Amino acid sequence: MTPPTSGRAARAPRRSPDAPAPVDTGWPVPAGAPVEPGIARIAVDLLGGDDAPAVVVDGALRAVRADPDLHVLLVGPAEAAGELGAALDPAQRARIEIRPVDLVGSGDHPTATRANNTIGAAVRAVRDGAADALVSAGSTGATVTAAALGLGRWPGVRQPALVAALPAVNGPVVLLDVGGSLEPRPASLVRHAALGAAYAAVTHAVGSPRVGLLSIGTEPGKGDRARRLADPALATASLPCGGRYVGLVEGYDVAFGARADVVVTDGFTGNVLLKAIEGAYALTGGPPAGGRAPRAGALLGVAGTVVVCHGAAHGDDVASGIALAAHLARRGATDQVRALLSGTDAGAPTDRYDRITDTEVRTS
Repeated sequence: MTPPTSGRAARAPRRSPDAPAPVDTGWPVPAGAPVEPGIARIAVDLLGGDDAPAVVVDGALRAVRADPDLHVLLVGPAEAAGELGAALDPAQRARIEIRPVDLVGSGDHPTATRANNTIGAAVRAVRDGAADALVSAGSTGATVTAAALGLGRWPGVRQPALVAALPAVNGPVVLLDVGGSLEPRPASLVRHAALGAAYAAVTHAVGSPRVGLLSIGTEPGKGDRARRLADPALATASLPCGGRYVGLVEGYDVAFGARADVVVTDGFTGNVLLKAIEGAYALTGGPPAGGRAPRAGALLGVAGTVVVCHGAAHGDDVASGIALAAHLARRGATDQVRALLSGTDAGAPTDRYDRITDTEVRTS
C-alpha cells in the first residue's frame, strides 16, 4: 500500500483559463453570499427526509429569502406546509407555490407513497416544464428510479450516478457514485469516470481533470473483479475535457486530493465513504479550511436536473440543495455535461466491458 501524502500546502484546483466560475457544490450557502441572477423554478419533495415536512418547509423559507429570483414548487399535501404563508412577506409568498398531491391510503407502504406520489409528481413537474429542477431528501432509490423512468436516461448511461464534491486538503474532489447505483459494473465505472470528468470541468472549472478509480491499493490488479476489469478499460478510454486516468487510488486520496480531481467508485462504497468522512469531520472539528461537508448531490445520467439531499438533512441542508439545483439549472450544467460526453467512447452505448467474463485479469 502506498503511504498517504502529507505535509502538502492547500492549493486551489487547476482551472481551465477560459472556463466559467465554478457553481455551488451542495455546501451550506453563507449568509450574504452572492446569488446568480435568473429565474430558477425548483420542485421540492415536501415529504422527503427523516424530519419532513418541517425541515423541508424550513429549507424552502431559507432558500427563498436568500435568492430573490428563486421560485419554489412544494410538492405534497397542502396541510403539510403548515403556516408557510405567515412566515413570508407578500413578495416572498408569491414565489412559493404548493402543488397538492393526494396520498395513497394509510395501509400502503410509506416508500411507495413517496415514490408514486410526491417524488413522481415532482418529476412530472420537471418533465412538463413547470419546474427547472427537482430536489428531494427522500429515498435515494425512489428518487433515482422516478427520475430515470419519468425523465429518461442519457444515451449510453445505464446506471445514473450521484455526485458530490468533497473539500480536500488540495482542493475539492468530485466523488461518484455516492448512492445512485449500488452494484458496480465495469462499464458503468468507465462511464461514471467520463461523467465525473465532465462535471468537474463544468462545475469546478478544472482543466484536464485527473480521474482515479477507488480501490484497496494502487498496484494493478488490486480490488474486486469489477475494478480489475474497469482499470485497464479506463486506461484506454477517452475522457472529456482533456481528462486523464491516473490509475487506482485509495481512500486517503479523497481526503488529500493530491492525486485525483475525480474519484470513481460504486454507489455502495461511495455512500459509506461519504458518511465516514462526515463523521471524521465531526470528530476532528470540521473539514479543511474553506470547505464544508456536502449535504446534497447532483444526479447525472438522467434528462433533467435532479438534486438529492441527505435523508437526515436539516433546514439549512435542504436550502443548500435547493441552491445547488438553482445554480445547476441556471448554468445548464447537466446539459453541458451530457454534451461533453458525446465525443467520448466512455459515453458510447456499448456494453463490451460488461460482457467481459469473470476470468482474472493478468497483472504481469
